[in-house]
Amino acid sequence: MAQVRLDNLKKTYPNGFKAIHGVDVDIQDGEFLVLVGPSGCGKSTLLRMIAGLESISEGVLTIGERQVNDLEPADRDIAMVFQNYALYPHMSVFDNMAYGLKIRGIDKSEIRERVKKAADILELTDEQLSRKPRQLSGGQRQRVAMGRAIVREPSVFLFDEPLSNLDAKLRVQMRIEIRQLQERLGITSVYVTHDQVEAMTLGHRLVVLNEGRVEQLGTPIELYERPASLFVAGFIGSPAMNFATAQINGQGTAVALPGGAEFTLAEGVYPSHADRTVTLGIRPEDLTLSEKAQDNCVLTASLVEHLGADTLVHGHFGTDQTDMTVRLSGIRRVEKAQQLPLEILPEKLHLFDPESEKRLA
Repeated sequence: MAQVRLDNLKKTYPNGFKAIHGVDVDIQDGEFLVLVGPSGCGKSTLLRMIAGLESISEGVLTIGERQVNDLEPADRDIAMVFQNYALYPHMSVFDNMAYGLKIRGIDKSEIRERVKKAADILELTDEQLSRKPRQLSGGQRQRVAMGRAIVREPSVFLFDEPLSNLDAKLRVQMRIEIRQLQERLGITSVYVTHDQVEAMTLGHRLVVLNEGRVEQLGTPIELYERPASLFVAGFIGSPAMNFATAQINGQGTAVALPGGAEFTLAEGVYPSHADRTVTLGIRPEDLTLSEKAQDNCVLTASLVEHLGADTLVHGHFGTDQTDMTVRLSGIRRVEKAQQLPLEILPEKLHLFDPESEKRLA
C-alpha cells in the first residue's frame, strides 16, 4: 500500500492541446479515490499518467516515497484493470492470472498459492480457472481481470471504467463487489468512471473533472450537499439539479423567480448579496408537498414519470414558466395540469454567481 501524490500534473500533446491543467491531489494510503466527469474531461488521461502509459508534461507524481515520472509502468508497483478486460483468449483463466507473475520469475508454488488465494476472494472455482475467457460471462471475466491485478500484490490499484461493458444489473453487483474487495484488501485505489451514481457509491472521495481541471474534490456527501460550482451541482445527483435565474430581495432574506415564486433563505447567510441576480439551484428531492406552501410556490404538472419507488413530476411555477422537476417518494397519482403546492427548507437552496458559476459564500 502507498500514498499517491499528484503535484501540479499537466499534460500537453505535441499538437499543443492541453488535456490536463495542473492537477493537485493527495491520495491517502488505503483510500478509494474516484475520478469522475463527462467524456473528454481528462479522467482516463490522468489515470494513464499515473500508470505510466501517458507521459507527464509538467509536475511531479509520487507513489509511496518515490518520484515515478520517468519510471516504466512495470516499475511503478501498480496494477491496472481495464474496461475491455484485456485477457489472453488462448490462455486458461489460471494462466491469465498467473502470467504477470511468471514473467517476473516468481516461484511456481508461490504463483499457485497467490492465484488460489485471489480466486477464493473473487469466488472463482477450480473449474472456472481451467476454462478459457470466452467460456465465462462478462462478470466472471471482469473478476479474472481483477484477480490478475490482485495476485501482483501492488501498492496501488488503477481501474479504468471496468464496469462499462456490463449490463445494468451486473454493474450494480460488481460495484458492490469492488467496494468490498477494496475494503478487504485495503489497497490504495484510483477509479475512473463517467457514471456519477457509480462514483458516489464507490469512492471515499471524488475528484470531479471538467476539461482537464479539478472542479471539486471531496466526499460524495460534500459534493452533493455543497457543490462548489454549477458544473458540479448539475453533474452530481440524479435527476439533475433544477436551475433558474432568480433575484435576492433587498434584505437578503428570500430569493424570487421572475414569475413571483419566492423561497426563504437561511437566516443571516445572504445579506451581503441583497438585490443580486443569482442562479438558483434546487434538487428535485428537496421540494416537498406542503399545505403550508405560499400561494406562488405552486407547480403546474406537465409530465409525470412513475418509477415505482419514486415519482418524477415535471412542470413549471406560475406565469414565469420556469421548468422544475420534483421527486416524490412512492407512487403518486398526479395528473397533467394538476397544481402541486411545494416548499423547501432554506438550507437546501443553492445559490451561484451567474458569471463565475461559483457557489455564493
